[in-house]
Amino acid sequence: MRTELLIGGEWRQGADDGRIEVTDPATTDTIAEVADGTPADALAACDAAESAQVAWARTAPRERSEILRRSWEVLVEHTDELAELIVREHGKPMADAKGEITYAAEFFRWNAEETVRIRGDIGTAPSGANKIIVHHPPIGVVAMITPWNFPAAMITRKLAPALGAGNAVVIKPPKETPLTALRIAELLGEAGVPDGLVNVVPTSTSGDWFDAVVDHRAVRMLSFTGSTEVGRVLLRRAADRVLKTVMELGGNAPFIVFDDADVDAAVEGAMVAKMRHSAETCTAANRFFVEAGAVDEFAEKFAAAMGDVRVGSGLDEGVTCGPMINAKAVSDIDGLVQGAVGEGASVLLGGSPSDRTGFFYDPTVLRDVAPGSEITRNEIFGPVAPIITFTDHDDMIRQANDTEMGLTGYVYTRDLAKGLRVSEQIQAGMIGLNRGAVSDPAAPFGGMKQSGLGREGSTEGIYEFCETQYIATSW
Repeated sequence: MRTELLIGGEWRQGADDGRIEVTDPATTDTIAEVADGTPADALAACDAAESAQVAWARTAPRERSEILRRSWEVLVEHTDELAELIVREHGKPMADAKGEITYAAEFFRWNAEETVRIRGDIGTAPSGANKIIVHHPPIGVVAMITPWNFPAAMITRKLAPALGAGNAVVIKPPKETPLTALRIAELLGEAGVPDGLVNVVPTSTSGDWFDAVVDHRAVRMLSFTGSTEVGRVLLRRAADRVLKTVMELGGNAPFIVFDDADVDAAVEGAMVAKMRHSAETCTAANRFFVEAGAVDEFAEKFAAAMGDVRVGSGLDEGVTCGPMINAKAVSDIDGLVQGAVGEGASVLLGGSPSDRTGFFYDPTVLRDVAPGSEITRNEIFGPVAPIITFTDHDDMIRQANDTEMGLTGYVYTRDLAKGLRVSEQIQAGMIGLNRGAVSDPAAPFGGMKQSGLGREGSTEGIYEFCETQYIATSW
């Protein structure tokens, strides 16, 4: 298990020999200590990326594509190993961890195919005076900051298209889950990714790390996934050098169930939308709007399904909800729950932290939650489902859109026309219509409003890591 920094293809300790403790959130035990990168280490990584990127940009697209495809194969071959690493440092159930590796690896296969299809255009100026040639060269060195909730997928979703387009990267993985990032980088080297293209520098001083990297002459882009609050800070700082930014930020997804919905299907979808990866996802259903005619049946069946969730260490067989990432997360979740109860919500299930060792919160279902209450305005990031009853469709849409977040939404109805109409009215970048999952490497992932800038995945994702250059010429 690598615990050093990866800079220019070499594994090294940090400049000041500091270490970061990595904790198993299911036991609170320290499982590793990784090198603590300094600003000097971050700058060395940028230098290495700058040196490696020039030759990589000149490498034929087919050659880059084949390396990405081999990277997909290598990651799939190491699914069990990587999944266990995720479970130990993050805590998510093993089935979810294996699913994450499958999803994470797929970004390399998808972008291997996109790499050889980066388009160009040629046309004639309307005046006839010259030709217009447009192509898409790589942007240069990309700084990447990734979150702890998807230690593998949030890296590969950025890294694969960046490499495919001809860039080099410097990655700051989260201090909570750096081990997966380091191992993925090692495996990519085995797959043939040239030294210096992928540099990984964990740190306990994120602000100093970022200030050093953002001012490096070669860095031309910032790709960030994390909270909206941090995203605003990074966006302001990136403006100092007018860096291109792609940001995938927070969510506050409405999950809408109409009277005419298949309630059993809605409950099944709600369990996916709420509880995948222990409910620590930005696409998680956060507010459940249920029409009055369906609310009794939905609430009863949903609470029963949540009651069947098995909480525990992700390494234990049958566990479907692991620990939260740390003690603060548990405290924040409980604060939202107690606030909702204080405003009149009734507890159908759970309602408190677990009494087991580790950072656990019991699956919770709240009913009669007051519209506009604090729990409806904050991203819960935990296994808590607040149900809001509605009768007026237009007012429900207003409430669903009454947030600065606009990442995901979910709609359940048997009336396809109504479902599509409501989906178009929801101010979110992604909608699950009678589906509890929306993420796919072939689909554009991203949000509206303060849920982000740009898109990852799909055919759009690789162009985020490209420039657009126009050449005027005549012949």
